[in-house]
Amino acid sequence: MDNTKVKKQEIRNDIAKKLEILSDSELLERYKKIEGRLFELANFQEAKIALLYINRGCEVSSQEIISRSLAINQIVVLPVFDIKKFRITLFKIDNLDSDTKVGATGIIEPDKIKCKAIPIERLDIAIIPGVAFDEKGGRIGSGEGYYDRLIPKLPITTRKVALALEDQIIQQVPMESHDRYMDIIITENRIIYKI
Repeated sequence: MDNTKVKKQEIRNDIAKKLEILSDSELLERYKKIEGRLFELANFQEAKIALLYINRGCEVSSQEIISRSLAINQIVVLPVFDIKKFRITLFKIDNLDSDTKVGATGIIEPDKIKCKAIPIERLDIAIIPGVAFDEKGGRIGSGEGYYDRLIPKLPITTRKVALALEDQIIQQVPMESHDRYMDIIITENRIIYKI
């Protein structure tokens, strides 16, 4: 098990090095292609309530996706991280600027005073962040385990979608018993379906 954790950290480091050499304009261009594919995805178009995320590190940029989702009146849900209990609570936002603040993890998250909690059972689609993925739907996250605890609680009908650059698709993710697979992975070049 410790060997798997070491291997995952090596993969995270390798991905970070790969992405460091990409220019801001190249990254932006690739993110735009991923965003376009997401908004063309039938599962996303039909979703009334979507779990999104605020990106950090090597995760695909999400602010434009959030803004665009709000503009088409999709219900946008973002996570609030509880660092004491290592869990995520979900809150609906109506405005990315006025409904959010910097949370305990240093990430922008919904202001619990201004926003309404949303039960996980209401989610139609969950856009799950990650650092690396394989074509079988395997995922490596940031290593904190928040999403590993959240994903099993998602309803069976909630599509689990990952956004990734082609540079983040690897041969095989070393999976542990608590790891969960994605249903769909969207890159700038393709959509990988596992459903």
